[in-house]
Amino acid sequence: MSDPVVTLLLIVALFALLGSGVWIGLALAGVAWIGMELFSSRPAGDAMAVTIWGSSSSWTLTALPLFCWMGEILFRTRLSEDMFRGLAPWLERLPGRLLHTNIIGCTIFAAVSGSSAATCATIGKMTLPELKGRGYPEGITIGSLAGAGTLGLLIPPSIIMIVYGVAANVSIAQLFIAGVIPGILLAVLFSGYLVVWALANPDQVPVAQERTTFAQKVHASRHLIPVMLLILAVLGSIYAGVATATEAAAFGVVGALAISATQGSLTRKTFADSLTGATRLYCMIALILAGASFLTLAMGYIGLPRHLAEWIASLGLTPFALVIALALFYIVLGSFLDGISMVVLTMGVILPTVETAGLDLLWFGIFVVIVVEMAQITPPVGFNLFMLQAMTGRQITWIARQALPMFALMCAALLLIWYFPGLVTWLPAQMKVG
Repeated sequence: MSDPVVTLLLIVALFALLGSGVWIGLALAGVAWIGMELFSSRPAGDAMAVTIWGSSSSWTLTALPLFCWMGEILFRTRLSEDMFRGLAPWLERLPGRLLHTNIIGCTIFAAVSGSSAATCATIGKMTLPELKGRGYPEGITIGSLAGAGTLGLLIPPSIIMIVYGVAANVSIAQLFIAGVIPGILLAVLFSGYLVVWALANPDQVPVAQERTTFAQKVHASRHLIPVMLLILAVLGSIYAGVATATEAAAFGVVGALAISATQGSLTRKTFADSLTGATRLYCMIALILAGASFLTLAMGYIGLPRHLAEWIASLGLTPFALVIALALFYIVLGSFLDGISMVVLTMGVILPTVETAGLDLLWFGIFVVIVVEMAQITPPVGFNLFMLQAMTGRQITWIARQALPMFALMCAALLLIWYFPGLVTWLPAQMKVG
């Protein structure tokens, strides 16, 4: 059976399972089982057991439940309220005002977690209830969070960059530095869109309660001290070489507990509620990850990613046309696979074509990361969409529509780094790291 027919059958099966109300993780695993049973000689049951155990027992993955727990603890303290009280005076003259806290929060936390899911979950736990309580529209709030949450993949440290660096034999340190300017660029584009949206919809943005002087702004910034201390503890432990990302996440939990205790909000009930909430959220994420891992294995046995990559390589495209084709290829592939799997399954075939076209492998690594970010908010398997669906109870299609402007801005970022490659390559050249 031809690849397009197999792809169409799997898409129909996935939508049928999701439409029938089956849990997302089980739907992904179900499609993988159908694919392996019909189009592969490997026994599906054995493959599923091995894959799910392997995806669930990764040490690196332990950072995710810890960051989820940190977010739950902070959600039950006054920290989120204090963060808004500290930022509000500085943002009162900026169109959109507190909507920008999603972008600011995700940009900062992305440098802590290296995970899109952890960034989206932690910042969402803090900002969504606060913005809703202050009267900000739910659509633009969720859409901006969906887009900004993807910065966890681009702003270092980033697991995707490590995987690409190993696969392409590119310096991981250079990749990390190369992601800084594009990450800031995307954050500025997101905030710029919020400014334009607020100017076009002034009646939907709550009016600032009062104008503050510079001295009052500085005074209000004292509320940011606990947040900054927590960020410094987590970030500092990573960049000082004291802790890995997982250990830093543990520092974050301890710091969040200490802040909660200092504020007097740490009780037996809040502790138990935070632990229960984090467990529930992570179990949902783990089930999706397990299903996605099994689907990735099935795709590998069927050979779809490899065949599609070989087909693109055979077209003899110009460099610009090749970049457009690869962007479309990864966006489509991201509808079925997680980012790491996309890189692992395709790099062996794609890299020789990229090198022949004369593209810089450092530049191409950042290109791949941005396209993988786009896949995080692309249905049906957009991981940030799943996260926000679990947190808000909204339909995934509705969330995807709200995130569509952010998707368009990522497309604009791709064009910018194509026409101005120095946005990627300039900073690593200045730093001269190995």
